[in-house]
Amino acid sequence: MKLYDVYPLLDVNIVKGKGCQVWDDKGTPYLDLYGGHAVISIGHCHPHYTEAVSRQVSQLGFYSNSVINTLQQQLATRLGKVCGYDDYQLFLVNSGAEANENALKLASFHTGRTRMLSAQKAFHGRTSLAVEVTDNPKIIAPINANNHVTYLPLNDISAWEAELAKGDVCACILECIQGVGGIRMATAEFASQLLDACHRYGTVLICDEIQCGYGRSGRFFAHQWLGIRPDLITVAKGIANGFPMSALLISPDFTPVYGQLGTTFGGNHLACAAALAVLDIIEQEHLVENAEKVGNHIIEELKKLQATQPHIIDVRGRGLMIGIQLDMPYKEVRRRLVEEEHCFVGCSGTDTLRLLPPLCLTEAEADLFIEKLKTVLS
Repeated sequence: MKLYDVYPLLDVNIVKGKGCQVWDDKGTPYLDLYGGHAVISIGHCHPHYTEAVSRQVSQLGFYSNSVINTLQQQLATRLGKVCGYDDYQLFLVNSGAEANENALKLASFHTGRTRMLSAQKAFHGRTSLAVEVTDNPKIIAPINANNHVTYLPLNDISAWEAELAKGDVCACILECIQGVGGIRMATAEFASQLLDACHRYGTVLICDEIQCGYGRSGRFFAHQWLGIRPDLITVAKGIANGFPMSALLISPDFTPVYGQLGTTFGGNHLACAAALAVLDIIEQEHLVENAEKVGNHIIEELKKLQATQPHIIDVRGRGLMIGIQLDMPYKEVRRRLVEEEHCFVGCSGTDTLRLLPPLCLTEAEADLFIEKLKTVLS
């Protein structure tokens, strides 16, 4: 049997990691400005994390959600305090798409409606409802094209309110910083007006914090820069630093109903141990604050480089979620960064490099990346 070939792979076999560095099977070190697609929040192989996961798996790796799991309640209590949502409810699942899927279902249960609004260039996942609110027809199969969603321009409140006024929208789903869409940011004015309109028309506002959340923007959630408090919040990626886990934070306005939502693997003992260790490290090492500080530094340095480097059209982002738009396709620049400068970065669209490093990135490592990028662009 061979693997189903759906990923265009870089010709690198990564076998080891520590902090913001990874090594291939030949012993070559690479600077990791990609974090395994924003998943590595606290750095690779943090000793506290590896000890906590190892200790838990030696005791109990899994039992079903048919019994009490005190680690789930510990995680709910800790997460609520750290992120400022201690009055919300927590539902634990396994992936970002699954978190969005359950959020959209819950909004539909709550309102009795079927229509959804999503932003142009949005990416929310590849499962049934999540892919339907993703603005990419190439990944929406005919079975998922159910005409339940209208895509609208980001930050155009008139367009969103016109659709909400029809009275049949169950949910608006919003990335406050679009990842796949090219590090495009919602404005505070738009977010505030959208939340107000949703509440006037009885619609649920979902903030998808799967990529931009968990400290990456320099606040625990990116929507906290915008001064709003959504009804539902979805998180994944950095929540467990590589262990498959995601969550849905649910407003106290929602009343749970037995059997309405469910999961086999969600919130298992090992996942919760990993997530609790991540919160330990985020707090102890002030990683949210570090994301803001180092993010500001790298954005400032990139804008200085832009002033002297004609290939850089724009630099966008917050914290350690940064887009570098080029006047050329990113593929050759990314290839040379990996093969010649031994540095991993991500990409968006056809012309934007995307930086999603671990939140422990230092200013020295940021400066090293700037030098590597300068070499490639020159």
